[in-house]
Formats: sequence, structure tokens, C-alpha cells
Amino acid sequence: MPIDEAPIPNGMMIVDSGVIASIGSFQDSKIEGELIDLGDVAILPGLVNAHTHLEFSDLAKPVGHAGMELADWIREVITTRGMVDHQTRQQSVLRGHGEAITSGTQLIADIVTTPMETIPANTIAFAEVLGLSQERGDERMAQAEQHLANNASPDSRCDVVAISPHAPYSTPLPLIERCVQIAKQLNTTLAMHVAESPAERELLSNGSGPFADSLRTLGLPVETFFPWTEANPISHLIQLLSRSPRALIVHGNDLTESEIEQVKSHPNCSIVYCPRTHHFFQHSKHPVAELLAAGINVAIGTDSRASNPDLDLWGEVQHLLKHRPDLNPTDVLRMATANGADALGRYATHGRLAAGMPANFITVATEADRVDQLWSDFSTSSVTSSSVSSAARPAPQS
Repeated sequence: MPIDEAPIPNGMMIVDSGVIASIGSFQDSKIEGELIDLGDVAILPGLVNAHTHLEFSDLAKPVGHAGMELADWIREVITTRGMVDHQTRQQSVLRGHGEAITSGTQLIADIVTTPMETIPANTIAFAEVLGLSQERGDERMAQAEQHLANNASPDSRCDVVAISPHAPYSTPLPLIERCVQIAKQLNTTLAMHVAESPAERELLSNGSGPFADSLRTLGLPVETFFPWTEANPISHLIQLLSRSPRALIVHGNDLTESEIEQVKSHPNCSIVYCPRTHHFFQHSKHPVAELLAAGINVAIGTDSRASNPDLDLWGEVQHLLKHRPDLNPTDVLRMATANGADALGRYATHGRLAAGMPANFITVATEADRVDQLWSDFSTSSVTSSSVSSAARPAPQS
């Protein structure tokens, strides 16, 4: 399943020194070198998790209860995680990374609390910036800048690091603007939680509602920061984020029709939808169908174990195949692969199977001989193996 092309029955992939040389039908190919028969499986690109928080990977179950108000959940998360030390956080990241990779994910966009000494392989570490107070915001920004400086590649392309102003209810506009400037200077990706719930919009527009109540409970002076003076805060925020080289608008549960049109006008902006986290909070139906119809690049993520039972991105695919029959299954698969790679600027190395690309692929058991049967198998079959490594086999492979 190349993703950019139709599925190939009886397909064969020629791999030479870890790079795909060609893809086509087995009958149409000349076989040279060692032949590896993978059996009755679909061969897919490795999955791309476009948004997660691996530092919560030590949690055995989500925080709080299904259907709870997002603002209350955030307060419980702060309480739950307040005493976690740096070493424990680093261990949780590595644990979550292992879980994700084992289940077929081969590129992860992870929101990290800096400092972070070790960035796992196949991970882009987004330094999280937040803080309504000047002191807190400056502290987190300084840590983020150090994180970026320590890990930027020699050619000034931030291949493994990026930046993430947390959310409009935790990060004031001047701090968000600083993050956008850094993303532009370093030509890197920016990710931000936006339009998570109607309560967020109420806070930004009126300075009231569940988020305002929750912030007051935490001892924060709501009236100092909210409401925003902009007539349409979410629209203003989208416009600001669009100045980044690549912007990930995470969740987007509460986007309006006009805001969807605005995102559409900025091709460098992607939406990251976290299906099972959305289901956990029992939000209104996600506008993913409208986003796709508008031609917007939509990727998917797992969020974290604080709102999701696991970090299996294939579980997100299966959830959509089972619960969103209005979506084209081809689009669902694309959201988990090519769209995520495009959103993260990794279109040349991840999310597709094509000649000249690294042979990063996974397999899923299926005996389907028609595409509609394939989707049925995908909704129940787990990822059965990770990519076949060519490193130990110098001869060309199929």
C-alpha cells in the first residue's frame, strides 16, 4: 500500500541497502537477489504519530473519568503530575517510545517538558512553553531555547526538535508570538493545542466559564489575562500560528466553519486529530470530515496515557474505521501515514512507500483479495511486525 498510489495486489518491493528501489506487481518484476515472502499481509509505511505526550506513559489508565470537563481534567493532571521528578519523566518518555514503536509507529511528535537530555530515535521533541505569569513564561521559554540550541542539527535545520506553546488558556499572546518567531528563525515546526472545547472559546472571548473557574482555583488572576481583546480570538490565533514554517493545530474539536476556511487558506497549517482522546472527553462530533473535504492536511495522534488507554496509533486507525463510517478508509490510513509526515516536514523519509525512500514499513495480517475486505481486516487485525531490516542483508530484497 504505497499511500500515494492505489493498493498493489501481489505486490513486491525491491530494497537495496535500506532504500526502496522499486515497487510493483510480483508478476511484472524480475527477481534478483534474495526473495523474502512476508505471507498474507498488507505492507504499509510505518505509522506517524503527529501528537503525543510520552512523559505520561507511566500511567496505567487515563486521569479522571470519561466525559469530564476538560478544564477539570487539566487541574487533576496538574495535581497528579506535580511531584514527578526529572529522572522519572525521562524514564516515562523512553517507556512510551518503546510502546509506540512496538505497535508500528516509526515517527513520533512528542511534546516534552524541558530540559530533556535524551531524545529517542524517530522522535521530534517539541519543547513545551507555557506560563501565564511573566516569571514562569520566561523560565519555560529559556529552557525551550536551550533545548533547541542543544539539539539543532549542524546545518541549522531542526530535524529532531521543535517548539510548542501549550494552549491559549495557559500561554499569553506575547509568549505565543515569541514561539512563532523562534520557529521562523530556526525553520522548524510549531504545535499548539487550539479549539479543544467550547469552554476554551468562552474563556478567550468572555473571560468566564469552566476554564476561568479552574484557573481561579489554581490561584491565577483570570482578569489579568482574559478575555482577549481580539474580536475572534481563535481566528486571530490561527493567523498568528500560520506565520510559522509549519504549524500543527492540535485537536481542533471546536473549530467553526469560518475557522476551517481560514485554516484552508494556509497550506502550511495542519490539524492533528486525536480520536480516542476526543472520545474520552465525549466532545461533540469532530469536524474531521469537513476538514478533509476542505482539502486541509489532517494527521492523527494518540495524545497521552492521561487521556488514552495506550499509545498504539493503529488503535486510532481502528477506532475511526469502526466509529466514523462517514470517512473514506483511504483517508483514515493516509492520516496515520503520509499526512503526518507532511505535517512534520518529513515527506521525503516517512509516511509513504516509493522508490528512493527509506524502506520503513510495517505489516498487517490480511487475506483480503478486494479493497473493501482489506478495510474490514484492518479494523480487527493488529500490526503484526515491524519493518524488515535490510541492514543485516546486503543483497537486494523483496
